[in-house]
Amino acid sequence: MKKFETFSGIAAPMPLVNIDTDMIIPKRFLKSIQRTGFGVSLFDEMRYNRDGTEIPDFVLNKAQYREAQILIAGDNFGCGSSREHAPWALDDFGIKVIVSTSFADIFFNNSFKNGMLPIALPQEQVDILMADAEKGANARMTVDLEAQEITTSDGEVIKFEVDAFKKHCLLNGLDDIGLTMEKETSIDAYEAKAGAERPWV
Repeated sequence: MKKFETFSGIAAPMPLVNIDTDMIIPKRFLKSIQRTGFGVSLFDEMRYNRDGTEIPDFVLNKAQYREAQILIAGDNFGCGSSREHAPWALDDFGIKVIVSTSFADIFFNNSFKNGMLPIALPQEQVDILMADAEKGANARMTVDLEAQEITTSDGEVIKFEVDAFKKHCLLNGLDDIGLTMEKETSIDAYEAKAGAERPWV
């Protein structure tokens, strides 16, 4: 998993509430356990017509938001089923940060495990970021995980909270496998000792 670094990116406004995981990535696309290739199907039913052409009014189809890395969303983002393909699709599209007033617990935790940063903020602060995102591609936000700050295009700074362990994992690019490999020396020592003490195992 890549380390999460401070970056400036385009923020796309998506004020819909209760965006569930089936809206993020419909179940008919859940045919692979690879983490790549899902970005093209992100928000499929909102993003494309039945003939496969793009719906021009959908925010991520608009020229100014095609390269968005930040999503400013409505309440209760990521509700519904627990499919990990939802964060995979967002990440594959290029989304690195999602801001909402609340997230479904499983989606929230899966996002961290896939290198994305979900940020929960009070409604008044989400409203500030939503208004900034609506300015288009020229309104780039900066997200600083180390300082736990979002800076708007106008220079307004909004602080956010993040679990210390999850922050450590993102800053160091550690998923579950990476966390295990941090203990590789201890694991090797234990296996060597166990092998010497119980060679019949």
